Amino acid sequence: MMKTMTRSRGRGFIMVLVAAVLWGLSGTVAQHLFHGAGVGEGWLVTVRLFISGFLLLLWMFFRSGSDAVWSLWRSPRDRRQVLLLGVCGMLAVQYTYFASIAAGNAATATLLQYLGPALLTSWLAIRLRKMPESREWAAVGSALAGTFLLVTGGDPSTLSISLPALIWGLGSAVALAFYTLYPAGLLQRWESGTVVGWAMLIGGFALSLLYPPWAVRTEHWGWETWGWIAVVVLFGTLLPFFLYLDSLRFLRPSETGLLSCAEPLSAAIAAVWWLGVPFGFPEWTGAALIIGTVILLSLKKEKQTQEKVKQLDVI
Repeated sequence: MMKTMTRSRGRGFIMVLVAAVLWGLSGTVAQHLFHGAGVGEGWLVTVRLFISGFLLLLWMFFRSGSDAVWSLWRSPRDRRQVLLLGVCGMLAVQYTYFASIAAGNAATATLLQYLGPALLTSWLAIRLRKMPESREWAAVGSALAGTFLLVTGGDPSTLSISLPALIWGLGSAVALAFYTLYPAGLLQRWESGTVVGWAMLIGGFALSLLYPPWAVRTEHWGWETWGWIAVVVLFGTLLPFFLYLDSLRFLRPSETGLLSCAEPLSAAIAAVWWLGVPFGFPEWTGAALIIGTVILLSLKKEKQTQEKVKQLDVI
């Protein structure tokens, strides 16, 4: 029995690490598509959400049956929540992240997005009117210091990234905080694959009103461009979501949070090594501080975090 549990946990660790690395690398591939192939971020997010959402729901259909996919829509409350999650959660977090990459680079965009847990911690403290614990204060301080170094390069008189990249990146962090907290009730009543699949499909449909998948000029796109698009959709979205969700059968949420730190690290390394993004000592220090924020918050007792969420009437 012990060997079986150890083997299962090892499998879960590998699944989360692979998912995190794939997410990080997909951001770097997206940067290549935006800056090198002329692919628009809105179009890519639309296609990414549509295809990934459809395939994820198809997987849920074959794994758990049609009820696992469609029953969610029988409840008016669940319908409203999944629609809001799709637009204000999935669409928002995906578009702001890719817009930050298009205006800057994948490394900075991914690290800025990882400010989400610190924002969530601050918001919970304000909403519950409860002073943060010492570890939470340390996490927020680490996030602020890391952001300062990341966006200024250590020189407060200048920005080392463009202002649009910074604004979109901070917007991505806010969207990630909402996306993390809002679906708690949905995920208690329905399987995560169903919730995420519908959120993707709804987000893709909503964004298609602004960026129709068919309204794009592709005559200058070669097989290489289409290949990288497939990488972002399949290996940067569908596969890592599947691996991450399935890993929750073997690991605690705090453990998956710790291991997901591989995402910003892999994005930074790939952007510097492959695309030549300039990253000096201040930027690497800022990256370490932001990743440290995630580690500090992931080490919090899960029971305390769950109790805090239950006290909120947010869903």
